Amino acid sequence: MSDQTERESGQGEGVDTPLPTGIVVGVDGSDHGRCALIWAAREAQRRRSPLHVVTAYSVPIFAASGLDGGYSTIDDTVIQDGAKAVLREALDSIEGFDDLDITSSVESGDAAGVLLQFSETAELLVFGTRGRGGFVGRLLGSVSSALPAHARCATVTVPLRFAERLGEQVEDRHVRAEEGREARKEVERIVAVGVDGSEQARVAVLVAAEEAMLLGVPLRVICAVPQFSGSLAWVPAPVDREQLFRDIQTQLKAGTAWLQSHFPDLEVQTSLVDGAPVDVLVDVSRAVELLVVGTRGHGGFAGMLLGSTTDGVLHHAKGPIMVVPDHEDARLADRPKFGPMLAP
Repeated sequence: MSDQTERESGQGEGVDTPLPTGIVVGVDGSDHGRCALIWAAREAQRRRSPLHVVTAYSVPIFAASGLDGGYSTIDDTVIQDGAKAVLREALDSIEGFDDLDITSSVESGDAAGVLLQFSETAELLVFGTRGRGGFVGRLLGSVSSALPAHARCATVTVPLRFAERLGEQVEDRHVRAEEGREARKEVERIVAVGVDGSEQARVAVLVAAEEAMLLGVPLRVICAVPQFSGSLAWVPAPVDREQLFRDIQTQLKAGTAWLQSHFPDLEVQTSLVDGAPVDVLVDVSRAVELLVVGTRGHGGFAGMLLGSTTDGVLHHAKGPIMVVPDHEDARLADRPKFGPMLAP
């Protein structure tokens, strides 16, 4: 039986409640939030980690009219009660998850700020792509780059169209219309990770390998090589792409040997793709269990996530995307021993 407790912040009790650990998922009563919640519950079961379900609300502040200066606020009782109802509905939807340690909280404050604070102790943050504006709706709005870029732990974005793969019915007309326009791809039981030669990408590879081991599936390491753009027309000699691809294949092979030295029981595949990294990333997300990328890079997979294409990548992905923040990992130290390293 799950242990469900409720932590209500900002209630003036004067008690410093510890930040949650394990997997934290944001909900707001939308289908997008529910999809993320189901994915997070399954991930918590796989990891044997606690699950914390959180919703947040902000009290509107407006300028007072007339002769009185300053600002006025409204009574937050109704808003707070609505947030509690959203939380109860979310908890009811995961009652069937046995042996799962579940806690929950209603937080007062900006949704992105709440999750960023929780990322200091959480092992994973999970949220949907859109919502009703109260919680998840803010996460991929104006702060879409801030959350994956500044979270202290990995983040996972779960698109609504992934709901059917979780056994949930989707009635969203936009999702239905999109599915009607696209050819459905068979989903492979595999975790994919994008690499571009950066240290951040190698950190992401290690995390992706751990996810693949948890799921009991192979890991596919993908490197996308874009065509040179007109901005590089000054390059004095044409690039021998065939030789470039041979060099990258050699480096990917060395990287695979390194990775399997740390994960000897993991099946590792490599894929070298000729194409724009973001386009490749979106296409891959259609047919894998999870796609993993780093937070920064050399302009390839990881680098794109903090550039102008952030919203496009996250909003158009067809499956869950995990963004891994840069951090130190002792396993990186022995990578040079296995051969040439993938260059930017």
